[in-house]
Amino acid sequence: MAGVVDQFRNLNTRDPGSWPPLPKVLLLVAILVGVLVVAYFVDWQGQLEELDAGRAQEAKLKQEYVDKKGQAVNLDLLRAQLREIETSFGTLLKQLPNKSQMEALLVDINQAGLGRGLQFELFRPAPSETTREFYAELPISIKLTGNYHDMGAFASDIGQLPRIVTLNDIALNVGKDGALTMDTTAKTFRYLDEEELSAQRAAAKAAKAAKK
Repeated sequence: MAGVVDQFRNLNTRDPGSWPPLPKVLLLVAILVGVLVVAYFVDWQGQLEELDAGRAQEAKLKQEYVDKKGQAVNLDLLRAQLREIETSFGTLLKQLPNKSQMEALLVDINQAGLGRGLQFELFRPAPSETTREFYAELPISIKLTGNYHDMGAFASDIGQLPRIVTLNDIALNVGKDGALTMDTTAKTFRYLDEEELSAQRAAAKAAKAAKK
């Protein structure tokens, strides 16, 4: 141990070549470590970060490939599902009357109540329709009097109409004379014709342009 310590005594810093073997080795190791540290921060760190980013991008691309491959494998199934959706949508669309059929539908609703022996205290369509994306909605305020079973049959008849009609916000009350009263809002729907759809698209385009 004393010999090792002696090698570090009286070292000439201006002439490292004259140093004993152990100090020379330690100096070379220190220089090597310093070079590695400087190289890491100056060059290698950026390269390692680029490598990590490349690996992440590779994983992302592989996942996208797997997803697209799965879609390609199921393409025929997806097309069949799309055709089924289009068919179902077309069937539902046929259940929506056009503008000229709305009056007949209102008559059908009225006749459904009268046919069950119910008395209309109120049958008032809203003064205007509510326009949606491809259809219009018309609420009708209805007040009926009669017995419970006839009202249930009336609701069933409404559900079986060839056109879509819904009964909303149903309230049943018993009057002083014992008569049962039903207050409800029936909603009928119709699809928009091409002229109305074009006007709707033009209005939406104008509103979008006005925001800009």
